[in-house]
Amino acid sequence: METIILFYILLFFVAFLYSSVGHGGASGYLALMAIFSITPDVMKPTALLLNLFVSLTSFIQFYRGKHFNWKIFLPFAITSVPMAFVGGLINVDDNVYKKILGILLIIPIVRFLFFANIKVEEIKRSNFVLSLIIGAAIGFLSGLIGIGGGIILSPVLLLLKWSDMKQTAAISAIFIFVNSLSGLAGQLQKGISFSADMYAYVVVAFVGGLCGAYFGSLKLKQDFLKYLLAVVLIIAAYKLLFTNA
Repeated sequence: METIILFYILLFFVAFLYSSVGHGGASGYLALMAIFSITPDVMKPTALLLNLFVSLTSFIQFYRGKHFNWKIFLPFAITSVPMAFVGGLINVDDNVYKKILGILLIIPIVRFLFFANIKVEEIKRSNFVLSLIIGAAIGFLSGLIGIGGGIILSPVLLLLKWSDMKQTAAISAIFIFVNSLSGLAGQLQKGISFSADMYAYVVVAFVGGLCGAYFGSLKLKQDFLKYLLAVVLIIAAYKLLFTNA
């Protein structure tokens, strides 16, 4: 019982933090499920479904704050959505899946520990062709592993200086939503089923995401929480990469 309560507390915390920076939280949900030894066939659809609720909530808040830019978002979505569907159709061996996920978790770890507050002073014009290529690659990984792709897209946008922090959060949020929806559609073609606890997962993540999006779109400073989440991700990445659990 204590384990279940701890899982829900951490789930709320993950949804809150990820939503506050415009992410759906799939990498965090997958990290939690890895730590609690949930099987990959349950992990992928669960993370994508949770992503739908949290990322949409986050996007609405940032959109209302007038931080969204359609011109930057569309080229990424054009290629990422179909590729997320393709990725969702592919079955990956459990051990291979865990290794890929463990490697991908390194991205949010680096993001939260070393690039938590990237300041973009001069925004550059985005490149359409490069956006299409990046979108396709992220979309495929999104469907294959069960992430929305925002945790990969956001540092790319910031490092290329195509958007500031708030714009990046808004773009990443809707990017995650469309990719999660597409990836989930691909997985549904394989006849997947959701766990009996899914409704509780959704409620907890939705409430956490709603709170995180509200505070994140305003003025919340959550450096300590980011470092704490990074620790959770490190534990999960270690377990996925270096153990057989």
